[in-house]
Amino acid sequence: LRTYLSSRTRALTPLDLLKLHKALFYAMWLSDRPLPQQALAASLSSLLPILPPSLLAPFLRAFWLTVSREWGSIDVLRMEKFLLLTRRYIGATLAVLRDGAWEEGKVLEMCAVWEEVAFNVQDVRVANGVRFHCVDVFVDELERVGALEEGSGAPVGVLLGPLRRLAEGSPVKAVRGKAREALGDERLPGNGKEGADGEDGGEGDEWGGIED
Repeated sequence: LRTYLSSRTRALTPLDLLKLHKALFYAMWLSDRPLPQQALAASLSSLLPILPPSLLAPFLRAFWLTVSREWGSIDVLRMEKFLLLTRRYIGATLAVLRDGAWEEGKVLEMCAVWEEVAFNVQDVRVANGVRFHCVDVFVDELERVGALEEGSGAPVGVLLGPLRRLAEGSPVKAVRGKAREALGDERLPGNGKEGADGEDGGEGDEWGGIED
């Protein structure tokens, strides 16, 4: 599969990609035991860096459409491995963007793909479970690829755009709350505890003066 995808000289159609991802979805569905599941999730997400640049966005769009379509059929015993798979795809996508020096056009293209499905604001066909999980792991994966490190060059504000639009526009209160919680993560630039610590320190100094 890696050889086939990396050597494509003719574009795969959206239908081709949906068929491919349905097959890959059921490969994960049939995978038993944690270690093989983890290995398969890593193997599938490792396809992203070897894709021709023109195929990356269509490939990811087909992945997210497939996950969204099948989400309601995933039983509780299988859910954990699909949560892992979607996390790995988000992380691998961010890693591709990082390795491409956060090229503006590619970043915007990936954000558009995420907003179409994973972070879609209003489409009722997208399961809220997909939204919740993607929001839940997004900051973790930003940190994992080094995007939150000083001097990384990552356009964190742009990457958080899909979450911000969910927080502002989702008709589901719980989704808005989850997105706002993620946007308030103290690991994100500007969300540190310095202000609060400074206030506490000031109060401590005043109290010390009274004791004297």
